[in-house]
Amino acid sequence: MNDNLRYALAAARLNTTDVAAALAVDPKTVSRWLHGRVPYPRHRWAVADLLHVDEAELWPEVAPRHQALADGVQAIYPHRWAIPQTVWRNLFGGARQEIGILAYSALFLAEDRGVLDILAERARAGVTVRILLGDPEGEEVVARGVDEGIGAEVMAARVNNALTLYRSLRDVEGVEIRLHRTVLYNSIYRADRELLVNTHAYGTPAANAPVMHLSHTGDQGSADAYITSFERVWDTTQPIH
Repeated sequence: MNDNLRYALAAARLNTTDVAAALAVDPKTVSRWLHGRVPYPRHRWAVADLLHVDEAELWPEVAPRHQALADGVQAIYPHRWAIPQTVWRNLFGGARQEIGILAYSALFLAEDRGVLDILAERARAGVTVRILLGDPEGEEVVARGVDEGIGAEVMAARVNNALTLYRSLRDVEGVEIRLHRTVLYNSIYRADRELLVNTHAYGTPAANAPVMHLSHTGDQGSADAYITSFERVWDTTQPIH
């Protein structure tokens, strides 16, 4: 029995008939996959795309293992929206010491109730959670809204929406939220030694820009520059009261 596939179908609220129709295969074929038969690669990839998960989560025994591209560089995603939701949850859920979020709004995380619950749970377990969002009244947020082509008012509204959603964390001990007035060339999402760095490109929304998965391997590694950047921004800000 492939429990990983069964749970993923349940989470997506799909049944064997739905998958069979989407992939143009017989429902009995999908049933055999659920009972442990491993599909051909093209079908594995199609099912993973349909369920918005990584192939390795459904068939870890046959999925190719990710190899580091260079020292400290684990993976590069072409777009932020291409990162499976489970990657974000596993990143933060695996933190044992600290979690850091540096962005203008990080609204996509604030809208994910599961992520908010993970941040709260990790903080209650003793993990330091620091969240840095752009000051909605600052010139930097205005400029970013113009850069993305969505306008200053929309960008400021996103930050305010995120602040409202993150409000549930304000009373959790170990969580601190601050506003920054810094020009960001990337957004940083950190959990201990692991980072997801979302690059910023002029005229491109952050969701469409590439993301690097980095591991902190030492003071001279690529991740160190972003960890240092986070700390410098943090030191220029004050807690929200």
